[in-house]
Amino acid sequence: MNPKSPEGSSKALRPDLFTPPTNRIQLAKRRSTRMGLKAPVGLSGEDHQKCSFSMPARATGLNKHGGAVHLKRELIVGSTVILRNQRGVQISARVVAKLQPKQGIPTYGVEFVEQDEKASNFWGITFPSNTN
Repeated sequence: MNPKSPEGSSKALRPDLFTPPTNRIQLAKRRSTRMGLKAPVGLSGEDHQKCSFSMPARATGLNKHGGAVHLKRELIVGSTVILRNQRGVQISARVVAKLQPKQGIPTYGVEFVEQDEKASNFWGITFPSNTN
């Protein structure tokens, strides 16, 4: 049975035959468009062993609210770190998710703690308006 066929209405969909992709739900919740750009950043905070660190990192999947950071350090989801861009601007960011490692390097989703003018200009790029 094709869930989009004329013989069955959307009310008659059987959950065992059709499951919507979970990424559509995630996309509906996205607050801003991700840009496939890479940016060098400095990152400081405490790692999973409560050791302070300050080191270079790489950010990808940039958006108005944060991005993904790649660094050779294990972090704690829920902790706060400081991101520093190439212009010397610093901003607090919360580690919101541990993502799949990229080439063996730990990767974390981060979002800016404050959503203000400094956050919206942190990456130094203009983001397209979100159509969701």
